[in-house]
This record gives sequence, C-alpha cells and structure tokens, in this order.
Amino acid sequence: MKFVIDEKIFEKYPKTKIGVVIAKGIDNSGEVPEIMELIQEEEKRIKENYNTETLSQDSKIDCWRKAYFLFGVKPKEYRCSIENLYRMILKDIELRHINKLVAIYNYISIKYMYPVGGEDLDKMKGDLCLCFAGDDEKEVELLGEKEIKTPKPGEVIYKDDITAVCRRWNWREASRTKLTENTKNAVLVIESLMEDKDELKTALEELKELIEKYCGGDLRVEILDEGKREVEI
Repeated sequence: MKFVIDEKIFEKYPKTKIGVVIAKGIDNSGEVPEIMELIQEEEKRIKENYNTETLSQDSKIDCWRKAYFLFGVKPKEYRCSIENLYRMILKDIELRHINKLVAIYNYISIKYMYPVGGEDLDKMKGDLCLCFAGDDEKEVELLGEKEIKTPKPGEVIYKDDITAVCRRWNWREASRTKLTENTKNAVLVIESLMEDKDELKTALEELKELIEKYCGGDLRVEILDEGKREVEI
C-alpha cells in the first residue's frame, strides 16, 4: 500500500508538503490525561492571543482559505480543520477526548496551527491518494454529517479504492476509516501549504514521539512534496 500525491495537486498548490507518520502495531485504547492537560494549556494560550474577528488574517489560516477558494468552496461555509478547532476553542468549546491518537493529533494541530488527521489502515483498500475529485466519485459518509453525499468534481480529496476518506483537503473525514480505540495500524498526516519545512519537521517529530510514548508500536516518518510524491505505508 502506498500514499501518493497526484502531480496535478502541485500545479495548483506548488508549496504543498505533507508530513506523514506511519504507525504499526499500536495500542490506541484507554485515555491520556497528560495530553488533555497539554491541550488545555494550548486552549488557554489561544484564547489569550487570538479572537474570532481576526483569526482568518493569520497566514496559517489564510493560506487554507485561499486553497479552498481555488476549488470553488466558500471558506466561511467550509472551514479547514485547524480554523474550525481554533474557532471552537475561542467559543469556549473544549476539545473532548475521543481516543489517544485523536487527542495527540489535536494537540499537535492546535500547538503548531497545522491541519492534522489520520486514518485506520486496516479499514482501507488499495493506495491512499491525495488528488482532485473526478466526475465518478462514490458517495461517502462523513463524520458528523447526516446525509451521504458525493465529492464534487474538482475538490481536493484523500481517497482509496473504495471512496474518499476525507473531503475538501481536511474539512471532514469519512466514518469508514476513522481512528478508534481498536485501531492497530494508522497513517497520520500534517498538511502545509507554506514555506515552513523546518517547523513542519519539528511538529512531525513531536507527533511521532508522543505516539511512541503513549501508543507504542513501530513508527516511521516521511515528508512528501513535489520532489517526493509517494511513500510505502
């Protein structure tokens, strides 16, 4: 199984970099109070330094708003995952514990202001591809969505041989491949559209270290960009 970025992505988003953690043989059961405490510290920092009126002006949010606009989505209606997390925090909605992997990647996401997500490898079929949706995509059930819908042609999606596993870059993940307490093998991604490779590497290494500490397993990290578009997962 591979994770592949379609070359057409770089035609529209030339600075795309995806930090990847491949985690095999992990234990995702139980809770991690220490991570939730770190999340609470970040929530406090965010409330002290940001507000909902000016959040969209931050370069790390603005780049995603522009990215969504490029494939015809209104950023105010469909927000990237990191903007959504920050707005939840600024509205005093605390991030709840779902499972260890999600808690860890939420912490990394809000600390470094990157979209971060993950999929259960054992629930996938074929390669994972980051690409533009075609005219023949299948319906997909997304987390938190009542209706099952089809990705619109031209939007950026992650997909395997069955359906999309995440729509509109990082807007909403599919129910089928979500991370659960039973997840043993996973792929996690940190997404960047900016010239920030050193910071991305720092965030990626911390993500790997926290997963190793609290979930164990065999872990490997990679960074994909225009010069390296695929990796074995």
